[in-house]
Amino acid sequence: MMKKFFDDYFNVKKIIESKIEYKDQMKRVEAMPEDYRYVFKEIQNHMWQFVSGAGYDMMELHYGLIDLFEEGISEGKSVLEVTGDDVADFVDELLKNNKTYTDDRKKRINSKIKRNIEKINSKKADTCI
Repeated sequence: MMKKFFDDYFNVKKIIESKIEYKDQMKRVEAMPEDYRYVFKEIQNHMWQFVSGAGYDMMELHYGLIDLFEEGISEGKSVLEVTGDDVADFVDELLKNNKTYTDDRKKRINSKIKRNIEKINSKKADTCI
C-alpha cells in the first residue's frame, strides 16, 4: 500500500512522463472543433472535482473520452450526438467505474452510521438486561 502511495506521489519520472502525455493529449483536444473542445473542457472540469488519489485512473478516462470525441468527429456527429443531451448523466456513467472522492465519502458515512447504530443497539440491549 505504501509502495503504491510513494510510486504515485513521489516517483518523479512517472510524474514527468504523465505531464508530457497529458500535454500531448490536450493538443488533440485543441485540434477539435469548438463545440467538442467546449464540452470536453466542461466535462474535464467537472470530473476533476471527484478525482481520488493521484488521479492516474482519471487520466485514462480523459484519454478514452478524447478517443470517443475524435471518433464522433470523424463520423460527422455533433458533440451532443456523442454524449447525449444530458451531459451530466453521461459524465456520471463515465465516472461509475472510477474511484472518486464521493466513493470514499459514501464508505465513510456508511461505516460511521453502521458503527454508531451498533453502539446504540448495544446500549439498548444493555439497558434491557
